[in-house]
Amino acid sequence: MKKSREKIISLKNINKSFPLELGGEQQVLFNINFDVNAGEFVAIMGPSGSGKSTCMNIIGALDTPTSGIYELYGRNVTGFTPDELATARNEHIGFVFQQFNLLPKRSVLDNVMLPLMYRGLPMNERIERAREMLKRVGLEKFESYLPTQLSGGMKQRVAIARALAGNPKLILADEPTGALDSKMGNEILQFFKKLNQEMGITIVMITHEFDIARYANRLIHIRDGRINYDGKIPKNDDKL
Repeated sequence: MKKSREKIISLKNINKSFPLELGGEQQVLFNINFDVNAGEFVAIMGPSGSGKSTCMNIIGALDTPTSGIYELYGRNVTGFTPDELATARNEHIGFVFQQFNLLPKRSVLDNVMLPLMYRGLPMNERIERAREMLKRVGLEKFESYLPTQLSGGMKQRVAIARALAGNPKLILADEPTGALDSKMGNEILQFFKKLNQEMGITIVMITHEFDIARYANRLIHIRDGRINYDGKIPKNDDKL
């Protein structure tokens, strides 16, 4: 019998609406249902305005649904307070963003240590852990550099080291190659595959490009706020 893997993400009948300035509401997610198990590499893809970013914000505990249930590591976080959501984010999720979100006047080492500071770890542990992560992404010789002194690909590797510093089981990557050229973008995507295959880290990647989604093992396609495909990566995107 095949052993079932740990369920990390579970979205059950998720709906999301936003209030309009002139009154009323606009619904952007409709009855979203899917699970993500430990060790998966999932791409959530959709055109601009499809609702994929709103879905990402809910997965990342950056926003809450209007209705439905979101479970993270088996805990229903739907009704969490903002402080409780912040704790869940910091303890369980590593984030990688399109624009890197690095502090430009702080060193590479300081940037990687940032999530560890929020956890209250002693300075010596922060430094040791940050250096370990920089070595993992091949930037151990650049710890004293400022982000402005690095290439785009190097900045994104610093962001990945920062995401890994808290030892998360889940990395949420939002258009991680959007600010990179194709060569650097491919290098980052290959690195994500390595993290997934060799370290078993679960990756959920948001993208609007099929060529990027193909690096994942599973595709969830959203259009007009609804899932219209969930399965293995198809040979092409003609039917999405």
